Amino acid sequence: MRTVAIYRTEILPLSETFVRDQALALRRWHPVLVGERDIDALPLEGLESRAPRQGPATFLQKIQGVITRKINSASPQIMRVMRRLRPALIHAHFGFDGVEAWPIARRLNIPLVVTLHGSDITTYMRWFAEGRTGRRWKNYPAKLSRLGRWDRVWFVAVSGHIRDAAIAAGLPADRVVVRHIGLDPKKFTPSGASPGQRKPVILFLGRLVEKKGARYLLEAFERVRKVVPEARLLIAGDGPEAPSLKEKAGNDPAVEFLGAVPRETVIRLMTEARVFCLPSVTAESGDAEGLPLVLLEAQASGVPVVTSARGGTTEGILDGETGFAFPERDVDALTKHLEALLTDDALADRMGAAGPEFIATKQNIHLCTEKLEELYDRAVAAP
Repeated sequence: MRTVAIYRTEILPLSETFVRDQALALRRWHPVLVGERDIDALPLEGLESRAPRQGPATFLQKIQGVITRKINSASPQIMRVMRRLRPALIHAHFGFDGVEAWPIARRLNIPLVVTLHGSDITTYMRWFAEGRTGRRWKNYPAKLSRLGRWDRVWFVAVSGHIRDAAIAAGLPADRVVVRHIGLDPKKFTPSGASPGQRKPVILFLGRLVEKKGARYLLEAFERVRKVVPEARLLIAGDGPEAPSLKEKAGNDPAVEFLGAVPRETVIRLMTEARVFCLPSVTAESGDAEGLPLVLLEAQASGVPVVTSARGGTTEGILDGETGFAFPERDVDALTKHLEALLTDDALADRMGAAGPEFIATKQNIHLCTEKLEELYDRAVAAP
């Protein structure tokens, strides 16, 4: 089996189960996680990993990293790891890591595959160049543009919307392909009462940032309560918008902020929710969703979904069958869909029952990863 180095600067943040799960789903390629440091946050479930450093970066290491990035080079430490590993291909997740893995791929003379997920390509490039995302990424647009002209790189977009954004940013259309990440249907399965037999509970799960659109859900929920007085809203997640959202909710006892929750709690919440809602929007910076995996998790769990998420509305659900799609910031449409699912037991049951079949046939991680491996083969075989 040929080895693919799955590159992330840090191995691996708690939120990046999708990186681990996709690597574990590979069958014909041997995956090894490689990064500058191992932060020991996410359990790797047996996935092999290699990193020259352990734990958070020291001040000196941060300075060394700044110098390395400035001269568009690779650290001697990571090159030693890579030369011992001898991968046939590097697969970097996020454009940010793609530009940092490029010097490594060039020095090893091997192809590079870069998965684009969302903020790394939908955020306006001028936003990066102006330093509005931090000094570290001011040169990101220029580096990404140069990387796109290299003939040994392929870009993977997690949805059609992300592919469109990549092409609009100047990346070569003939080397940007859509490959869904997918979900393991065995990890999220229907449990407990069917949605139509549950209490009128709406679940939101995500970081409390602008693009997740939680403020629009609060507006819609205020209207929903007039039709379904016993309705409850559970908001699981944390982030910079938490204080303003709590202020907006006031002292309404029907709105509960749960904070960041572990995976076990997510699974339990899915068994209690009658409907899952992700009212995502395009942020002021241009940042937008790719294809949120939480939508797939809800449908695999047999929970109807209501969403405006980019990618999610077109590829992540079956509109009218496993849930409802609606335009960004359209509180009227959001309210209508929530009321329908909270008051129509048969509708909630029908949509909930359709979700697992959709995931198993269209968003199954094993089927999606087979197509990714075909791209690996293609990248290595290209002259």
